[in-house]
Amino acid sequence: MRICLPRFLVLAALLLGGCFWETPESDPDYLMLDDSRYPYAGLPRVVIETEDFRELRDRETEFSSYFQIYGDTVPETDVLKLTVRGRGNSSFKMPKYGMKLEFDEKVSLLGMPKNRDWALIANFGDKTHLRNYMMTRLSEWLGAKFTPKMQFVELYLNRKYMGLYLLAETVKVAKNRVNIAENDSSFLFEREGSKKLDPPYVTSNGGNSFHIKSPKNLSESSKKMLLDHLNDVEHFLSTLIWNSDNHIEKWFDLDDYLLYYWVQEYSKNEDGNFSRSIFMTWEKGGTIHFGPLWDFDLAFGNESYEENQGPDDWYIRRYRWNRLIFKDSVVQHRARSYWKDHRREFKALIDSIPVYEKIIRKAIDNEYRRWPVLQNKENWALKAPYDTYREAVDDMKDWMKKRYKWIEDNQ
Repeated sequence: MRICLPRFLVLAALLLGGCFWETPESDPDYLMLDDSRYPYAGLPRVVIETEDFRELRDRETEFSSYFQIYGDTVPETDVLKLTVRGRGNSSFKMPKYGMKLEFDEKVSLLGMPKNRDWALIANFGDKTHLRNYMMTRLSEWLGAKFTPKMQFVELYLNRKYMGLYLLAETVKVAKNRVNIAENDSSFLFEREGSKKLDPPYVTSNGGNSFHIKSPKNLSESSKKMLLDHLNDVEHFLSTLIWNSDNHIEKWFDLDDYLLYYWVQEYSKNEDGNFSRSIFMTWEKGGTIHFGPLWDFDLAFGNESYEENQGPDDWYIRRYRWNRLIFKDSVVQHRARSYWKDHRREFKALIDSIPVYEKIIRKAIDNEYRRWPVLQNKENWALKAPYDTYREAVDDMKDWMKKRYKWIEDNQ
């Protein structure tokens, strides 16, 4: 058994005959890490202990906790204080779930810029564990204003191995994240599904609900300002084909929109059809900007609905706001030009898959020892059964090649 702790603490654990393992310490100098069954796989190991080893029950209840990052044999950070709660929509109900981390002070993790708010993304429904990470690569290559930084880690929670995760920046207004003004007339908001509406939110005349993430202390007048503008946008979109004098670029930043659109369309992201996890910003007097991109586990052939899984046909442009936006001839022309100008980046994503796979290959052995679900398709999130991890990756890569060719042939 290898216990990654200073020798004197290991000796203390042995002398105490195992009791040392069962009780959390208050204000510990080190957090316990036993990797005898799940050996070091070349990735940082995140170790979290909640107060009294309490289990995360929901997405609302926060637990005081401790956090530390290990390398191979020794800690790479001090023990940090934070609160931890569950995160995700339907994904939180899965056996392996995501977590929201809020540190007592701003911290830089694994070289990423300082902030208090971070996320651990479980990717339980993605048998390749690559889809969310690939989205960030493509988003950065295309020059998005902000792409959440993500790094692969292995997680130990309350001295139990939880598996392979992405430690990620969250989407929030901050200098190094969504960099907009923080005032009563600047907004960061997210399109949400009707099954889960996080307050504060507004629902437009078109029946679309939007969670308002910024400003934090939202006044009723600011809330009305955003709702009125969204209703005006929807009215414009509903009259687009008859109103040639009211140009779409008065309402939307098309550069941002086309980046958002093509990443969603290329991957056929199930949530990207203006369903949920669609972030936008708007500042009074300006245009709506789409982004940042987020939540791509149901993409690249991993969609829930069978009719969406194939690599053929248009998807994103057939739904909701996108369907109306694509009635504009300017958008149609600009969309074709965007693909032609950036096809190399989309093709490069396919070619880069072996690089990303290599990063996590050893950790995948640990992951599927802990969660042996490669052949499982009983959970709604677990799609095709695979005999090996290589088969899952090859299946996704084959889908992407066919998708790329279909788009090339149908411009």
